Amino acid sequence: MRGLRMSSTAPGLLAAAMASALMLTAFSASAHGPTRQKASETIEIAAPADKVWAVIGNFDALKDWHPAVASSAADKGNEPGSVRTVELKGGGSLVETLQKYDASGMSYTYRAKDGGALPVSNYTSTISVRGDGDKSKVEWRGAFYRAFPNNDPPPDQNDEAAVNAITGVYTSGLANLK
Repeated sequence: MRGLRMSSTAPGLLAAAMASALMLTAFSASAHGPTRQKASETIEIAAPADKVWAVIGNFDALKDWHPAVASSAADKGNEPGSVRTVELKGGGSLVETLQKYDASGMSYTYRAKDGGALPVSNYTSTISVRGDGDKSKVEWRGAFYRAFPNNDPPPDQNDEAAVNAITGVYTSGLANLK
C-alpha cells in the first residue's frame, strides 16, 4: 500500500479551519459579561438571639438599625411579596421584595432586580440570627451581578466596586447593630 497524498489545498483548508476555531474560542472567552459575585459578613453580638431578632426581624425595620437608612417602609410587612422601599440618608433609594420570611428560624431573604443606588443587579440577600447562649451571630450574605452588563465596565461599576458596595452596606449595618 502506498502513502496518502494530500492535495495542495488540504493544508490551507486545515489551517483556515484551525484559525477560525481559535478566533471563536478567543471571542467567546472575552464576551462572557459579568459573573455572579458574593459577599458575606458575620458579627457576634453580646445579646441573646431573640433580643437581636426583635431589632432586625421585621422587613421594614432596616431604618431602626442601619446608619445609612432614612426610611424602609414595606407595603405588606413580613409577608412574602412585600415590597420595601429603602430611602438612603445621603440620597438614593432601593426597592426590594421579600422572598422568604422565617420568624422561628430568625431569617429572611429579599431580592432587588436592580441595585438602585448600588452598582449591582439581580441582588438577592439573606440576613439571619443564630443563638449561642447569651450571645448571637448575625450573618448577612448576598449574591449579585455588577450593574454594568457589558465587558470593560468603568471602575465604579466593575465587579470589585459591586462587592465593595455590598460589603460596605453589610459591615456598616452590622457594626451599628452591635
